[in-house]
Amino acid sequence: MTHNISRRRFLQLSALTGGALAFGELAANVLGSAPGNPLAYAAEPIKIGMLDPLSSPYKTSSIHDVHGANVAVDLFNKNGGVLGRPVAILEADDASNPDTAVKVATKFIKEDRVDFLMGTFNGDCALAVSALAQKENKLFMVTGAHLPELTGVACNSHTFVFMPNARMMTEAVAPHLVKAYGTRWYMITASTLDGKSAAQAMVDAAQTHKVEFVGEAVVPFGSTDFGPALTAAKAKNPTVVILNLYGWDLVNALKGYAKLELAKEKIGVGGMVSGEQIGRPLGYASNAGIWGLIWDPKINTESSKRFIQAVIDKYNHTPTSRCYLGYAAMTQILEAVQRAGTTDTAAVIKALEGHEFDGLKEGKSLFRASDHQHVQDVLVGEAFGKELGLGHYKILATVRGDSNPGAVEQRNCKL
Repeated sequence: MTHNISRRRFLQLSALTGGALAFGELAANVLGSAPGNPLAYAAEPIKIGMLDPLSSPYKTSSIHDVHGANVAVDLFNKNGGVLGRPVAILEADDASNPDTAVKVATKFIKEDRVDFLMGTFNGDCALAVSALAQKENKLFMVTGAHLPELTGVACNSHTFVFMPNARMMTEAVAPHLVKAYGTRWYMITASTLDGKSAAQAMVDAAQTHKVEFVGEAVVPFGSTDFGPALTAAKAKNPTVVILNLYGWDLVNALKGYAKLELAKEKIGVGGMVSGEQIGRPLGYASNAGIWGLIWDPKINTESSKRFIQAVIDKYNHTPTSRCYLGYAAMTQILEAVQRAGTTDTAAVIKALEGHEFDGLKEGKSLFRASDHQHVQDVLVGEAFGKELGLGHYKILATVRGDSNPGAVEQRNCKL
């Protein structure tokens, strides 16, 4: 039953046990407490439980996922919410730990009564929450995890994956790594499910390019000193070092690459994924290499420009690709609710399946009905040690989703 709620009650409902309102001071306006504001809601909020690794080596980029989602929610609430209801985000830290991820997701479902779940970056966290979401009949939108298994052997009817998977990323970037640096590759890989997945996808993508892998160093998640691994790589005389890392691991590895001046030894660097979220904490002067990119602020579409401006207006910085993932994924959840005319899980899943949408990129975006993978453009960028217009990656290629060998349907998915 719908009913009018006070501002205090709304804040309690929308920020239970540490959850944060998605739109701060806007809450007063949507509840009609600001003089002259025409918006007034007569229903409880639609709640999205968002979990991300906010205290792990991925924390620098993961806060941007939350920022992007907040911007999307602001825009919906400024236009009357969704189905006449305000939208609120509850945030939690999964700490890159699958047990913690399940614990906070369970709290979201059982205590906070969220309508939907979204987020995660670590693959093992995404797998654990995906299984829970199916059991508890909740839609789960994976924003950052890239494990192909999420839309392959471990797929399920309640999980959608917004992030390009590892195969999509590596198939896009591998030919450019070969062209720029040659075919003697050494890999440095994080000792995590994500690192191993990236390494395997890179090996698979390199096969058609006759790459010789001359060695691999596996390093603990959260490493700060990459000197020994890079020194071991140098001893193998590679033409390029492939970094199957992310977050602060990738930042610290690139710092080590610059410190050892491996570029002067004609040893290149690159890997599956990077972006502004890595370049900024690293420092532009230390950034280098060729990388797969999820999104870039130089994408010249009207929707991308609107997104960029909205992030600048709220956070006073140009968005990163993690901002993009949070914003665009949240937008698709809320637009699906609008199309379905309800927050019912089954109806919203049906509204997402096979849906083609504006993914803020040049090519089309769609959620493939057979496995719930977001099929989309993947960019390839070369890092520059200075600003290059918006951001500091020179875009070498845009690989469309429908032509990416890594985006083919995974036949082992049984929804």
